[in-house]
Amino acid sequence: MFDYPAKILLAFGETFSGNEKIFNWLLKNGYPELAALSAAIRGSEESSQWLRNNGYPELSALDAAIDKNQDAKFWLLKNKYKNLLLFADACNNNERAIKWFIKNDLKIFLLLAKKINDFRDNQIFDVHKIHF
Repeated sequence: MFDYPAKILLAFGETFSGNEKIFNWLLKNGYPELAALSAAIRGSEESSQWLRNNGYPELSALDAAIDKNQDAKFWLLKNKYKNLLLFADACNNNERAIKWFIKNDLKIFLLLAKKINDFRDNQIFDVHKIHF
């Protein structure tokens, strides 16, 4: 996620505000993995599976880590995706992770974390979602 241009990350963030036009743009313009990640974070197990089956297991693990799945967090750490683990923690208002993003001048990820956190705070989660 750290290699995408800022405008693409901003577009990704807008998908959590219900902007289907931007979601579809990501899907059709070379960023299907970000569209799938957005859908997975919003509760789509099918999208999480698509990420795993299409070369983006780290994004599927990110989705699960945002849901506080400890196995997914361990997988991210073991596979050297520490930044994604920090992002998942920032999505859950972890102060250490937030300070890391501020210190490294990666404020766009704090904006994304806030959008994801705000979205999640206003949702009812399906306890039957398949675990990572």
